[in-house]
Amino acid sequence: MNSPQTPDRRPIRALADTLISQIAAGEVVERPASVVKELLENAIDSGATQIELQIDEGGVRRVAVSDDGCGIPADELALALTRHATSKIDSLAELERVGTLGFRGEALASIASVARVRITSRTGDAEHACVIDSLDGQIAPAAGTRGTTVEVHELYSHTPARRKFLKSQGTETAHCVDALRRVALAHPQIAFSLRIDGRRTEQMSRGSWQARALAGLGDDYSDAHRIIDSGSAGLSLAGLLGLPTVNRARADRQFVYVNGRFVRDRLLSHAVRQAYSDVLHGDRHPAYVLFLRIDPALVDVNVHPAKVEVRFRDSQAVHRLVFHTVRDALRATATGHPVLAGTGPGQQAIQPDWAGAGAAASPASLQPGPIAFPAAQRQLPIASAGPGGPRFTPSAAMAFYAPDPALNPPTVRDGDPGSDYAARDASPQTSEIPPLGYAIAQLHGIYILAQNATGLVLVDMHAAHERVVYERLKRALDAREIARQPLLIPATFRAEALEASLVEESAETLAALGLELSLIGPTAIAVRAVPAELASADAAALARSVLAELREAGSARALTERRDALLASMACHAAVRANRRLSLPEMNALLREMETTAGADQCNHGRPTWVQVSLQELDRWFLRGR
Repeated sequence: MNSPQTPDRRPIRALADTLISQIAAGEVVERPASVVKELLENAIDSGATQIELQIDEGGVRRVAVSDDGCGIPADELALALTRHATSKIDSLAELERVGTLGFRGEALASIASVARVRITSRTGDAEHACVIDSLDGQIAPAAGTRGTTVEVHELYSHTPARRKFLKSQGTETAHCVDALRRVALAHPQIAFSLRIDGRRTEQMSRGSWQARALAGLGDDYSDAHRIIDSGSAGLSLAGLLGLPTVNRARADRQFVYVNGRFVRDRLLSHAVRQAYSDVLHGDRHPAYVLFLRIDPALVDVNVHPAKVEVRFRDSQAVHRLVFHTVRDALRATATGHPVLAGTGPGQQAIQPDWAGAGAAASPASLQPGPIAFPAAQRQLPIASAGPGGPRFTPSAAMAFYAPDPALNPPTVRDGDPGSDYAARDASPQTSEIPPLGYAIAQLHGIYILAQNATGLVLVDMHAAHERVVYERLKRALDAREIARQPLLIPATFRAEALEASLVEESAETLAALGLELSLIGPTAIAVRAVPAELASADAAALARSVLAELREAGSARALTERRDALLASMACHAAVRANRRLSLPEMNALLREMETTAGADQCNHGRPTWVQVSLQELDRWFLRGR
């Protein structure tokens, strides 16, 4: 075999300035959208209040950004096209506390090395504007108002091979539009406009950051979001979180900013993903706009020429702030939901028509305060059976659901028979309607219809009960207090050999979950105890589900990384099933517990548990007022 030839040695020599710029441009100017980003950031740094972007043929033929900022003096125009020339920093101390979007002094020079750049600018005290063209570097007088217009013509004309890596005109245009929106989201004090191939397509007027953020997320989130604002002067987080019930197949509506700069940071993304993991399982993605404000000395933005990566001096503090702020906002109770804003205590109830609810059901007894499900029995009880399936009598429901004295002590008349719930006094508090209102009916054994101050609430009773049970299981597991309910007759089932081996290998994990399993044969398993919360669930199906999760994740990870998914699966087995007839007191008890359960707006799989239909919407359906 022939030995490889030794290449001729070439002498070490300095590269030409043009080649240096073209090499650097590969990091800064990835595609036309990169040009848009750099020019928009320069316009923002100039103090502009109005910026216009023009794109022709996907940005390849022409990109132009015009602003009404401070402008560039005529004697500095030539320097603007020189590498490492900038007005934004002047020392290492300023580099360590960068407060502007640009600071490297590379963008214009890099762009000019792969395209023709023309800059027209005028300062406030200049008699006229001046223009410079990168082709000849000559400066000449020109017409123009205060501000700067930067035009980039024939991108990659100096390096035509780079054009082969660009996508279609429509794709490149879409990337440019996305670049504009990312920048505009963080600067609502600036008006932006967009022209594509000479046609105006977008106009963003100045306004609040909330309105700009909602415009970025889309109409789907107008009523499905939470606003957050937390932290101190040196480290704070504000933003808008899309509710998990409106999720996406792609992570294309996730915007994170650090001191007004759009970034892609693994630390921040991980914190948000962890915060959503409790309310959004599977492969779906949330949408959000987050603005992190931090002392510039505590963050390094000089990581990459594209300036989309950052490093934090105290990354753990940043992660904690983001995680806890986002998680706490998502786990707010129904009282804090934007759709229910203005409802709750203090709102006058529209009294439902309780006629026909049962002889033992009176308006006073059917408007309870916060009700707690009994700790030993969580399954809604069947009081009697008859034509049409299981039914409930009001007296049985009242005996089963007793008010929690710690939440709202009832008033009991001396000598009254029955439970505290049935003997509750009609106090002035009963004339106030809670956020999710009072139940008026059950629809097809699946949905609860409730009336609140703003209209009609529809509740998916299985999804809602599943979330309530899930939260109880989490609290009990965290406190290591999952109570067991021994089974009088063990439930037995056959399993695969690998799952049977897990019964002994994962005994501690199963015990922590409130399950007691034992082998009664090589592949036969007996369930001898289940969590008291899940006492009425199908014990065999519950055990199968837990063993399947342990088999997939391993017992070591089941209570750490996969804890929430495991508990969510267990809760699903215990939730009240469809076609179960609930009495009005039972429905009201579930509504009250939903209002005090964190994250009860969605089930464990990210689906909504309730929907509000306002009176105005009902009026539109029936054309009232027309």
